[in-house]
Amino acid sequence: MSKLNLFSYIITLLLFVSCNQDNKEISKKFNEFLDRKFEEGLMRNPEFASSLGLKYAYGSWSDRSEQFYDKEYEFAKATLDSIYMMDTAKLDENSKLSLKLFEDEVKKMKEGQKWKNYYYELNQMGGVVTDMPAFLINVHSIDTIQDAKDYISRLATYNKPFEQTIENLEKSKAKGILPPQFTFPYVKESIASFEKMFSNSEDNVLINDFKSKVEKLSIAQPEKNNLIAQAKKAIAEKVLPAYKNIGIYWSGLTPLATLNQGVWSLPKGNEYYQYCIKNSTTTNYTPHEVFAIGEKEVARIHSEMRQIMKKVNFKNENLQDFFQFVRTDKQFQYTNDNTGRKALLDDANKYINGTKSKYNKLFKTFPKADVVVMAVEKFREQSVGGAFYENPTLDGKRPGRYYVNLFNMADEPKYQMEALTAHEAIPGHHMQIAIAQELTDIPKFRKHGGNTAYIEGWALYAELLNKEMGFYQDPYSDFGRLSMEIFRAARLVVDVGIHYKKWTREQAIDYFMKNTANAEGDIHKEIERYFLWPGQALGYKIGMLKILELREKSKKEMGKNFDIKEFHDIVLKNGSVPLNILESLISNWNSSKK
Repeated sequence: MSKLNLFSYIITLLLFVSCNQDNKEISKKFNEFLDRKFEEGLMRNPEFASSLGLKYAYGSWSDRSEQFYDKEYEFAKATLDSIYMMDTAKLDENSKLSLKLFEDEVKKMKEGQKWKNYYYELNQMGGVVTDMPAFLINVHSIDTIQDAKDYISRLATYNKPFEQTIENLEKSKAKGILPPQFTFPYVKESIASFEKMFSNSEDNVLINDFKSKVEKLSIAQPEKNNLIAQAKKAIAEKVLPAYKNIGIYWSGLTPLATLNQGVWSLPKGNEYYQYCIKNSTTTNYTPHEVFAIGEKEVARIHSEMRQIMKKVNFKNENLQDFFQFVRTDKQFQYTNDNTGRKALLDDANKYINGTKSKYNKLFKTFPKADVVVMAVEKFREQSVGGAFYENPTLDGKRPGRYYVNLFNMADEPKYQMEALTAHEAIPGHHMQIAIAQELTDIPKFRKHGGNTAYIEGWALYAELLNKEMGFYQDPYSDFGRLSMEIFRAARLVVDVGIHYKKWTREQAIDYFMKNTANAEGDIHKEIERYFLWPGQALGYKIGMLKILELREKSKKEMGKNFDIKEFHDIVLKNGSVPLNILESLISNWNSSKK
């Protein structure tokens, strides 16, 4: 190499190193800026912060007013404008992805502005009536005297979220938007139940919770008694009146709701439903396309179910007869008593431990946080769904929680428990959500955000993964997996049927009874859920199908170089992303391997 060439090479190298250092510094500042904005958002949303184990504004409730959401959109827009003042062209690839995701979030918020007040603020599935006591009991920990005072502060301001809910319901009513008629008796009963409970100190779940937490503090008994007295006073003066006031309002609203119809009946209902589809699936599918996908998947799964019927030597080939058999035969039901409830929880723990023993076959990244199985609390078991997951705290003090509803044991058949546990715990929600929270190389908004298609798509995919790990050895348990999968496929048909094709509640129930094996009570709850959350149920199957499509594409393109553990790392180690972004990430991985 000549001296001139050597000199040119050194200059080029120095420029490259300098440029690379500049790019790293810009990316570092970009990520730090996003994290600061995320922390500021947590200060404005103390309930979300508490769910992460962070005691920001710990004695306050999150603002539920329309003005709050308007301001949040303005904050997000201002954040994006500030980012555009940076030299974003010099961001590293991961930071460019973060920018793209944040842009999508702001765009999503803007689209949502058009549909304010379309959400059914209060129903049997959720809202202030049941969510707030559940939050205090399950999320608000008391480790210090100040934590106890913050609990009391939340009791003393309990009425504010209730008042804001009534304001929001009034705005919805003014636009001609009312929940379906069937939801009103459920909510009325729930309000009455809490009124009775908070009038009786013996059965008061909040006082009992507060007492049990305060008793563990290392303070003198008189001080404990004083705190408990303050809590009782706040419940009497603020909590109980909040339930009475919303009960009066709800009774006045009830006569106005006379129909059980999908969102097609609302102003601009079809346009709103298209927004719901996009919001849930992160795709541009039309209602007709979603419906067709659902019908195709139902037919495929029916075919696999018939294979299991042959395996267990069922008396005939009629699927309806087999569905009735598994719905009613006692061998598939836990007893509706404490023995049966304990057996269900024991089985769930057994399935979790079994998966843990084998999941290194398909994964190389595992969550540090543990997951525990819990029964849904008595005060809300009549209203909430059959099972759900709650994320762990960031400090690891509270593990992930897999809740199972033990109110009606007939709704939780034995043959579905293995797949249900895979969905809610490992390798489903707990694995995906806990891993995302524990990531260190992405900004915080990516760790804690999410969309239905990715989160629920992964959990449904996880049910299949357990089969690939060698589980579901009992054919009936494998049928349980298929029965849960067809439940999600049938949702595509029924959700579109309700909200676009003008199906009645009875038509939707009839479709599920004919095409799925779930108990009738469970089906009724599910159908009502679809009425209340238009489009939400679509994300499960659409997300699962996309993950499977990408996996098969990777296998085909990479051949013997395909590594299932690496594939799962790409899916899990970028946080919750829209399906088009996930497709791009997998395509880049495929190219790098080839």
